[in-house]
Amino acid sequence: MERQIAVIDFGSQYTQLIVRRIRELGYFSKLYQPEELRETGSPAAIILSGGPRSTLEEGAPDIDFDYLKSLDVPVLGVCYGMQLLNIRWGGQVKPGNSREYGPATLVPCQADTLFQGVSRESQIWMSHSDTVSALPEGAEVLARNQHDVPVAIRWTDNFFGIQFHPEVTHSEEGKTVLRNFLGLAKDPHEFRIDSFKDYLVQEIREEVGDREVVCGVSGGVDSTVLAVLLKEAGVKLNPIFVDTGLLRKDEGDEVEAQFRELGVEIRRINAGEKFMGRLAGVTDPEEKRRRIGDLFIDIFFESAGNVELLAQGTLYPDVIESATSGSIASKIKTHHNRVDRILELKAEGKVIEPLHELFKDEVRALGEAMGVPHALVHRHPFPGPGLAVRVPGEITEDKLRITREADAIFINNLRESGWYDQVWQAYAAVLPVRTVGVKGDERSYEFAISLRAVVSEDAMTASWVELPYELLGKISNDILNKVPGVNRVLYDISTKPPASIEWE
Repeated sequence: MERQIAVIDFGSQYTQLIVRRIRELGYFSKLYQPEELRETGSPAAIILSGGPRSTLEEGAPDIDFDYLKSLDVPVLGVCYGMQLLNIRWGGQVKPGNSREYGPATLVPCQADTLFQGVSRESQIWMSHSDTVSALPEGAEVLARNQHDVPVAIRWTDNFFGIQFHPEVTHSEEGKTVLRNFLGLAKDPHEFRIDSFKDYLVQEIREEVGDREVVCGVSGGVDSTVLAVLLKEAGVKLNPIFVDTGLLRKDEGDEVEAQFRELGVEIRRINAGEKFMGRLAGVTDPEEKRRRIGDLFIDIFFESAGNVELLAQGTLYPDVIESATSGSIASKIKTHHNRVDRILELKAEGKVIEPLHELFKDEVRALGEAMGVPHALVHRHPFPGPGLAVRVPGEITEDKLRITREADAIFINNLRESGWYDQVWQAYAAVLPVRTVGVKGDERSYEFAISLRAVVSEDAMTASWVELPYELLGKISNDILNKVPGVNRVLYDISTKPPASIEWE
């Protein structure tokens, strides 16, 4: 798309957040690798992201600097991007005495350009090991930190650099800095979710052509919005719902009903016995995910016959955490849509992921723009492997029953109390231990249930929700009295990081 804000990815874990912030500010933005600079077309501005490498390393990521200058658009280098630009303009960078990670203080030297409307002092977030040691002739320092070290530079009227990360919420006025930079952009294309929908529809039509698309649907927000988007694009759609037997209480029937309401005819494959057989005796979380993912795809292809394309509702957090985006991110866990077989299919050009650049809230906004009911697009996220990641250790039918019943009580109480829409995700998990308790006049030796409710912006970080004690007490009492096999209820107050949102 012409006149976009192009973000060049040098591998920072925060890179996609830059794209997100730009969209929040109302402009269309897209991510590119350094070697794709010429593919940006006629951008309105360019941002060079941070990255984990050092500009001083042999073979460090670089940019076609002459071509970058020839575009004659505003350029902002962030962290690694700033250091790279300083070198290309003739300055120097040297290793720091230690890695600087965490909060620092921004002290602007002037109140115009990047720092118009920014406080005289505010918190910023650092994540770097090298530092600018010498500026080229003509360069100007725009801001320093509390130690009088330059953290913002202007080399020319169009080229700027900042050492901190304005895209993270820890940089208190980072969004203002980005807004000021975007004010220099040349006729940038506005970003509205309805126009982005049209852009996605056009991309789907061009990529799919007359091929048939097998779309995996689960009833979750991502696959629901994906199916409706594919329907709107007018492609030959074959939506298949694989009921893994790892769903929540009554969820299979609910999924069929909701797609019928949306006018999308799906085919339900009841495969619970196959999944339980494949998972028998398995306790390792990664092995669970691998087996679920492999069987899931096997059933797709077995059910769909000659499939030309597989569509997935993969979002960007999935891509980051599975370290398959081309960045140097650590592998946190294997998402079921990133197992080896899927990667092989991707290499063969048989997978499309229209939502892979979006965060969850953007997918919800996209769904609303297409008329998907509020209750569906604001449904809490549900993991691809289903209850398998909420039953740590070996999965049994009894543990699944306990988890389903406890989860239904938890979610129903959240809905009735008005808390459901205030929580990003909530669920019950059964712990792989039995605890001593007393029921009636007898000693019991039964499972413990862990309740978890979190708020999150993008699933990359999460904070636990301070539910009212009265509500927690009612939920606990309902579970203990109505779910056989449980004698203890716990509330998980862990943040992400260090914990993940799910148990496995």
